[in-house]
Amino acid sequence: MRFIRFLVIIFIVSLVGFYLLEKNELSPNEAVDQVSKILKEKKNMMETKEISEKRTKIPLEGDIFQWIGKDSNELTKELGEPFRNDLSAYGYTWWVYTDQKEQYVQFGVEENEVKSVYATGNNLSTEPVQIGQTYESMNNEFSFSEEVTYSKGISSYTFRLNEEDRLTRPLVKITNDVFVQYYFDTFTSKLSSIRLVTGDILLRHRPYEVEYRGSLPEKLDVSEEEWAEIESGMEQQIFDITNVMRKQYQKSGLQWEENVSEVAFLHSKDMEENQYFSHYGLNGDGLKERLGAKEIYYLGAGENIAAQYPDAPAAMEGWLNSKGHREALLKDDYTHLGVGVYRFYYTQNFLEKPL
Repeated sequence: MRFIRFLVIIFIVSLVGFYLLEKNELSPNEAVDQVSKILKEKKNMMETKEISEKRTKIPLEGDIFQWIGKDSNELTKELGEPFRNDLSAYGYTWWVYTDQKEQYVQFGVEENEVKSVYATGNNLSTEPVQIGQTYESMNNEFSFSEEVTYSKGISSYTFRLNEEDRLTRPLVKITNDVFVQYYFDTFTSKLSSIRLVTGDILLRHRPYEVEYRGSLPEKLDVSEEEWAEIESGMEQQIFDITNVMRKQYQKSGLQWEENVSEVAFLHSKDMEENQYFSHYGLNGDGLKERLGAKEIYYLGAGENIAAQYPDAPAAMEGWLNSKGHREALLKDDYTHLGVGVYRFYYTQNFLEKPL
């Protein structure tokens, strides 16, 4: 069986290698080496993708709003070492704290300073609001606006929120340099998660239409090695957030499936490189064919795809608010999950397998 699996892997790599040969004019050996290297790097970064029985509650005392601007040493002093450190595409590193079941918090740290916080799950200290609070009560309190302003030096910026933005991720200005995005589950009209962010990080993400006088920050020059690390981090974030979200909706947790993650990654990569967005590749193959090529056994399967979200948490909230994607995300029958991210293309492949 191991020999058969080895032959299948070689066959898949050869097919993708042929594609790279056609697109990038590499030699056959160079194309195979390139894909093999990518998959090997991904596999080496998957060691934390297991649901741990030993993780305890995140020892957050007081509300998460206090952390913006704090030194990262205070994080480790108060919360201990992070569960994981994930490089972002925006120059900062996510310090991830999670029990992989009910609580998930990640702190964006740049030059030893906390610049962003994303939090979701149960029993988190997020005063003055709470996960699960209704949209109506929060809108009454904060009066979600169509325009939110920010100024830095001689530059000024106005974030313009359309109706969908205001319903799913309204933006509230806390101070001149600190903002909060409230993510809502539009199917229940309740708060799903919270993101705190400084003005400069918000400009790097650009999640809303922005009108400005002055200049916008330039995009960072990210190396191929850094992209591999960023993508692997986002895959892990999607896996963890998926299980925390499923717990919120009384669904069982999913197990990581390595072979399926490779299938998902190659589909994300294919979509980005060929600039299309579909569950079906340009050759007409869908999820069934992609799983079949890997000889992956399953009773049922489903797929979520997303593109151009600024990061993994944003993609997760997008799936939660889309009917078909939500059904896959919260389906009772699924037992396993593989996630593949390439640049800003995201793929989730769910499986139902006997446990």
